[in-house]
Amino acid sequence: MAEIQTTIAPHTQAPYVQRTYPATADLDAAIACAAQAQKPWAQVPLESRIQIGRRFIEEFKKLGEDVATELTAQMGRPITQSPGEIRGLVERATYMLDIAPQALADVSLTDTDKPGFRRFIRRVPIGVVLIVAPWNFPYLTAINALLPALLAGNTVLLKPSPQTPLTAERLADAFTAAGLPENVLTVLHLTPELTKRAVQDPRVQFVSFTGSVQGGRAVEQAAVAAQGFKGVALELGGKDPAYVREDADLEYTVGELVDGAFFNSGQSCCSIERIYVHEKVYDEFVKRFVEITKTYRLGDPTDPNTNLGPVVSVASAERVRRQVTDAVEKGAQVLIEEELFVAAKP
Repeated sequence: MAEIQTTIAPHTQAPYVQRTYPATADLDAAIACAAQAQKPWAQVPLESRIQIGRRFIEEFKKLGEDVATELTAQMGRPITQSPGEIRGLVERATYMLDIAPQALADVSLTDTDKPGFRRFIRRVPIGVVLIVAPWNFPYLTAINALLPALLAGNTVLLKPSPQTPLTAERLADAFTAAGLPENVLTVLHLTPELTKRAVQDPRVQFVSFTGSVQGGRAVEQAAVAAQGFKGVALELGGKDPAYVREDADLEYTVGELVDGAFFNSGQSCCSIERIYVHEKVYDEFVKRFVEITKTYRLGDPTDPNTNLGPVVSVASAERVRRQVTDAVEKGAQVLIEEELFVAAKP
């Protein structure tokens, strides 16, 4: 019996969407189709690939507010903030399309000492690229790898997070409407075991992974254990600090750091996780930080008045609670009354 992937909406804890995992034979067939489609796609002139990319942007725009609404339902970001990621995708995609001719052009080597010879570096497609995208910024992180891979003449297997499966499907729909040939982009919903199988398949020449350190380590280990040498790109979690100098403009700084800490409920590789403040401005900084934080409204992310949504899962919420408890037990001071954020209580 086929395994089912179920996405739980963070704010309702109800099933939102389900997808069926493929059998190993179906996964192998999808990889074979991508490998077969790669050579014809590589022969398509770069300018034609760029035109498909520009049509993709227009088709993606046609999806309208539904994309942002779906995103909020899948991962819990406040509905007023989700459109920002959609705009970011359009901006990044446009930029990458604009620079593609220069980025993919031959590089002439002028330091030769042999007259009559022309030396240059030519960039050629890698082949089949597996992209494993996360749930916290699923559109931005996916397009960062997806569009360059396609423009360079590769075919792509796109595996979205099980938390945000519809995002990859929407990208694929827009590319199909833009005229992308069949099997050049394939969306795969995979278990960890099937993902490992795809990583280790010799027909997959490159893997791009964005996500947790634990997940990145698993991808790297699978790639190393595979036959031959496989390119791997890892964009993993961070532990980002901020330092506030004594001459900082607190009117500007405090608001920016509150937003940096709490945007997307702190679920970002670049979210602020610790702040070092110069002793001369420490008390005033903390006072202002607390004041701004108390104005945040935690609640239903589909409510336009909400600016702080839920974390992605019950397990994530429990982990945060354990971290707070541990910090307080070790001497941390509580400055925000729990009663101000009733929705955070278990």
